[in-house]
Amino acid sequence: MKYSSFACRTLSIIAVLLLIFTFSAPVTCNAQSKSKAKSSKSSPKYSSKSKKAIEYYEKGVLEYQYQRFQAAKLNFDQSLKADPNFIEAHFMLSETYRDMGDYEHQVESISNAVAIDSTTFVTAYYLAGEALLKLNRFSEATQWFEKYKQMNAGKKNQRNVDQLLAKAKAIQYLMEHPVPYKPRLLSENIVMKYDQYWPSLTLDEEQIVFTALLPRDTVAFNRNRAAFIKHPKKCNEDLYVSRKIDDKWTKPEPITSINTLYNEGTQTISADGQFMFFTACGREDSKGSCDIYFCRKTANGWTTPRNIDAPVNTPYWESQPCFAADGQTLYFVSNRPGGKGGIDIYKSTICGTMFDGTPIFSDPVNLGDSINSRGNEASPFIHPDNKTLYFSSDGWPGLGKLDIFVARRNADGKWTSPVNIGYPINTHLDDDGLILNAAGDMAYLATECLHPDGFRKKDVFTFEMPVESRPEPVSYIKGHVYDAVSHKPLKAQMELINLSSGEKQTDATSDAATGIFIVNLPTGNDYGLFATCKGYLYKSQNFALKEVSASSEQIVLDIPMSRIEKGQSLILKNIFFDFNSTELKEESQVELNRLASLLKSNPSMKVEIGGHTDNVGSADFNKRLSNDRAKATVDYLVKHGITSSRISFKGYGMTMPIATNDTEEGRAQNRRIEAKVIE
Repeated sequence: MKYSSFACRTLSIIAVLLLIFTFSAPVTCNAQSKSKAKSSKSSPKYSSKSKKAIEYYEKGVLEYQYQRFQAAKLNFDQSLKADPNFIEAHFMLSETYRDMGDYEHQVESISNAVAIDSTTFVTAYYLAGEALLKLNRFSEATQWFEKYKQMNAGKKNQRNVDQLLAKAKAIQYLMEHPVPYKPRLLSENIVMKYDQYWPSLTLDEEQIVFTALLPRDTVAFNRNRAAFIKHPKKCNEDLYVSRKIDDKWTKPEPITSINTLYNEGTQTISADGQFMFFTACGREDSKGSCDIYFCRKTANGWTTPRNIDAPVNTPYWESQPCFAADGQTLYFVSNRPGGKGGIDIYKSTICGTMFDGTPIFSDPVNLGDSINSRGNEASPFIHPDNKTLYFSSDGWPGLGKLDIFVARRNADGKWTSPVNIGYPINTHLDDDGLILNAAGDMAYLATECLHPDGFRKKDVFTFEMPVESRPEPVSYIKGHVYDAVSHKPLKAQMELINLSSGEKQTDATSDAATGIFIVNLPTGNDYGLFATCKGYLYKSQNFALKEVSASSEQIVLDIPMSRIEKGQSLILKNIFFDFNSTELKEESQVELNRLASLLKSNPSMKVEIGGHTDNVGSADFNKRLSNDRAKATVDYLVKHGITSSRISFKGYGMTMPIATNDTEEGRAQNRRIEAKVIE
């Protein structure tokens, strides 16, 4: 599910013939008279009159169609032996070498064809330039591109040779300035005998999902792997998962509740492992050729996948989703009209949910020409820092078909110009599907490699990301939500709120079966973490990271939640006052509004707001200070719609510490506002 609907593809005979003739001038023998050339009936089909040469040539084209390239080459060789001036045979031989990856002989065959007639296949100049780029012969590539530009001037099908010339310079620079790259196989335990690609990873790096390319007929597959691995009717994409236990990856298991006889692939698992978005093609509920589907994890496994519908899915091609660690934003690619190029990257945010929990998305937004080129963009990955975007493109200057680029979002929300992450990470082949861990130092990428039994396949590798291409490292919170009395795991809504702006930074849900949750924690702001569960008092935590520029430290939390019952207390950890002041700071509004919402949702509940201090200062002073702070909290709640008869207040001063007063950390815990249920 890369550019076509499926990873497997074959080239039809029609496509081959179009390739030969679309970009060429009509083929006529030089010795023909003008009168004969005007008559299509008298014009020969090929440039050769040798029946033997034509017979071998047509056999070669048939072999080429089925991608039996060695057999095709032998037939084209025989054709040229019968007629060395058979231009079409030279050209098809060059195409065969191209698909075999033999670029030296591809250029040689093109040169032979051009030496016979320099005007028959103008596209050959372009293809020779491409091949020479792959051979790192940049000056020669430039000469062929310039010749193509000269011969194709003014024609409607002229390619953007200026872009290719710029690409040649870019490749030369990248090759002369390689980046550090030492890939290693992620794990021998994960390796299957089939292609594995498109990894996606949970934030804690303990669960990895990937797409596997499986044969539908394993008997036929084993007899002739090369033939069937690329045939769309003989292979199928499925999703597999592996988990890290005791620091070792387990054997991959198929996600049977998602996989079907159709193709499922290019998936993205949410940061906490609770949601999955993936691409499926040709289903009965499909809106177009390929659509994005959604499922969520339950105690009984993954739910039945559901099409996320419009406005994300259209009658066009939607694929390659990336669900951001904020739990709200979906990045994906589409070839819908109105884009900047062939395939563009879009993003959409969750604005509601369906009755079964399937998210409803906003109208997709094109990422604009800072990201999307006139070519094709693919495989978007937004790092958990929510600022650094990795994607693949054949439109920005790069080494080959698709190269991996990185762009960064500024404070004003605009993207910087994409930067190629460098050679040898990027190659002359398609390079896509890159992801990174939360710390931003390790990358995961599927790469084709040669196996001991002699065949090539894709496997997932990991490598240390070059420093200049790294994102901002981020921390994350991994916790356990449970009933404070029974210790039963709870499914709770987890929200990380920016205390300065009041905006939701991350949205997640704890696992109903285990109570485990994972929440992304970027640096650069102060946050409040809120856990809410129906029938329970919410719980809050505070994370002061405004002055922290980078952190990859994992935070582990236990969150026992108390039922809404008389005598239960709630510590309001995001209520702030200046030193010795009773005036609420603006950052307190997030927590105060949350408390007001709790009271409105439970109209019969009455609470006492209690103020507490540390032991610095006299007892009388602290008593007054705590009382006045509690009153300020009550005044805010009354002002925001809570009847005064439902809330009382009291200052306890330094009489009820919950931590030691011998340390600053302990004193900070003792300076607090509590809400106690009294009725």
